[in-house]
Amino acid sequence: MANFPVVDMSKLNTEERVATMELIKDVCENWGFFELVNHEISTEFMDTVERLTKEHYKRFMEQRFKEMVATKGLETVQSEIDDLDWESTFFLRHLPSSNISEVPDLDEDYRKVMKEFAVKLEKLAENLLDLLCENLGLEKGYLKKVFYGSKGPNFGTKVSNYPPCPKPDLIKGLRAHTDAGGIILLFQDDKVSGLQLLKDDQWIDVPPMRHSIVVNLGDQLEVITNGKYKSVMHRVIAQTDGARMSLASFYNPGDDAVISPAPSLVKEDETSQVYPKFVFEDYMKLYLGVKFQAKEPRFEVMKARSSSVVEVGPVATV
Repeated sequence: MANFPVVDMSKLNTEERVATMELIKDVCENWGFFELVNHEISTEFMDTVERLTKEHYKRFMEQRFKEMVATKGLETVQSEIDDLDWESTFFLRHLPSSNISEVPDLDEDYRKVMKEFAVKLEKLAENLLDLLCENLGLEKGYLKKVFYGSKGPNFGTKVSNYPPCPKPDLIKGLRAHTDAGGIILLFQDDKVSGLQLLKDDQWIDVPPMRHSIVVNLGDQLEVITNGKYKSVMHRVIAQTDGARMSLASFYNPGDDAVISPAPSLVKEDETSQVYPKFVFEDYMKLYLGVKFQAKEPRFEVMKARSSSVVEVGPVATV
């Protein structure tokens, strides 16, 4: 799809700033996904991240994945698998504390590069949140502050490889879901496609684009914007040939961050807020059990929980 939205961040420093901010506003309201180019992470550095990630998969992950496939008999499945994803993954935590030094099988070069990559992505995520604040009429830093909680945001990278799959019609690379968190920055393979989002009841390919970062919005931004921005269902289709690399970095609220619609985004005539107020950790506990289901019931559960906490006022004395 040729008109998939692409935002050129370098234009924010030119006379095209207004038009670029308008484009960001439009894609946040109508797509929930966009590709970011000229994002100040150098192409050479991204090439290094990609090379080391693919080398690591070949050395340490590929054989394990083949053994898992053989053990579960996935090569010969005859009916659709709905409780498993065709992906090989590991997770790196960056904030509030890093686990990169403890993750096994990472050589020193890869550890060092991924630490550096995390610093660059954290800065990019915070820049993007401030651009969203500007478009929403929120004070600069509002979203970062809400996400902060008492210990700072949760930030981590899911490193995934999607090997060739013999039955992509029966096994998804990753089943359809919305992301629970805040803002997600994805560095994906520029040759093998597979990522799709749901727009107007149609599955649309997120086209591989060299050195771009794909940005998508999570459930928390939908809540804070009171539905002005929406998190979007997306999935990964496994391919019969070519292995797809994906590094998805999730910049999420801290565990104890209190999430609710920004007061200035709730209209006066709305008698009750459209979206609930909750602690992020409570939402995550619910999400983990129902990740591959629609998000609306999750919001309803959180709303019911928050309204059941009755505030006791002063006792009336007659």
